[in-house]
Amino acid sequence: MEQKSLRILNENKTFFSQLTTTLTKILTPTKLSINNIMISIKRNSMIKAYNAHLLMTDIDDTEKKESLYKKYEDTYALYLEAVDKYIIDSVYKKVKNNMATNFEREALAQYYTVVALKDKQYIEYKHKKQEYLIKVDYDSVQESNKLAFLQKFNEFYVSKMDSLYKGLLRNYSIQLSDKKSVKLEGLDNIYDKIFSCLEVYTTDILPVKIDQLANDPVLREQEEYKNIIAEYDRYESVIIGKLDRRDEVKRQMILLGISRILFTHSLPLVAAEECYAKLIQDVRAMIAAERAGVKRDRLFILIVDLIEEYNVKLLSTKVYWDRPEERESYKEFWDKYKNLKTAELDETTYEKERLILFLKYDLHELNKSLSKNAKLIKLYKTKLVGLGAMREIPNKCITKSNRYVKTVCAKEAE
Repeated sequence: MEQKSLRILNENKTFFSQLTTTLTKILTPTKLSINNIMISIKRNSMIKAYNAHLLMTDIDDTEKKESLYKKYEDTYALYLEAVDKYIIDSVYKKVKNNMATNFEREALAQYYTVVALKDKQYIEYKHKKQEYLIKVDYDSVQESNKLAFLQKFNEFYVSKMDSLYKGLLRNYSIQLSDKKSVKLEGLDNIYDKIFSCLEVYTTDILPVKIDQLANDPVLREQEEYKNIIAEYDRYESVIIGKLDRRDEVKRQMILLGISRILFTHSLPLVAAEECYAKLIQDVRAMIAAERAGVKRDRLFILIVDLIEEYNVKLLSTKVYWDRPEERESYKEFWDKYKNLKTAELDETTYEKERLILFLKYDLHELNKSLSKNAKLIKLYKTKLVGLGAMREIPNKCITKSNRYVKTVCAKEAE
């Protein structure tokens, strides 16, 4: 079945083939109802086994816990098989017989996209297929409007999706550090998978998780819950309206911030650091390519926001540094940042000083590759001159023809 093409061909059919098609169309609704009944039975058994397994978590009876966990794993496998059978037996036949809706056609196309990963990226396939099948069934449960059961199902849904997305991010993090995977997949493609994974989780799973946490008065008061709410609100404010590349980078920056709360170990510090570095490099390229002064100023604000997030949410938690001198340099910068945060400045002055601090910080990084970053360095210095943080000093030199040539260089203002 996995090898069959999705293309539906319009052919001149014989009498018998037309008769077969007609019978299939008549029988398809029956097939749908039978599959739905089987999924419902398997789903109920799985949820019961899942809840029984949860109740035994804090009990010392190891043998009993293992038995209940095995029962849950077995019922979970049977549940996924039932949903998979529904996709193959029902949705596939509806598409083949031109009875499917656009949603069903798209769902089947997504199914084959996931299946195509099996030979190339088996670990990714294993997690994504489970994710896909559970989402298909979750949508059907939501449409059924059975609120009492939906609340029970939500606990399993959030828990299992957390586990699957952690597995996906862990797999992508390993690929980032594996030269063979980078060569096979492409570095940019791996980054895209990480950001896409975080985005789908934040859009589809996180709202359900937040609702679940909100019903628990103890969890609702915890700092982690408040941080999740704050980051999710930031994310929602960015996705409104038509997004350009600048908005997309801002969204990805917020997604990385969410990952530092929810996926600290699955997307470890080293992988997250590479993702931040990738975004910073992207914004630098945008600054160098932008000709309009107003748009470039917005990009300077974006890169400052990005570097601040990178420092506050990642570097400030970094324990091990490859080079001690980098750690000392960072500590010096961090002291300046803390002093700025505690200084009693009005909002306009604070934003200006913050812009100066972070642009100087990034300029220091750019100066490590002078020839490669010559254009960017010039733009940064021009911006800092405009902010009053650097001043222009005219230089004079004499050529062989005894003519004076004036050049201008920027020097940090005293």
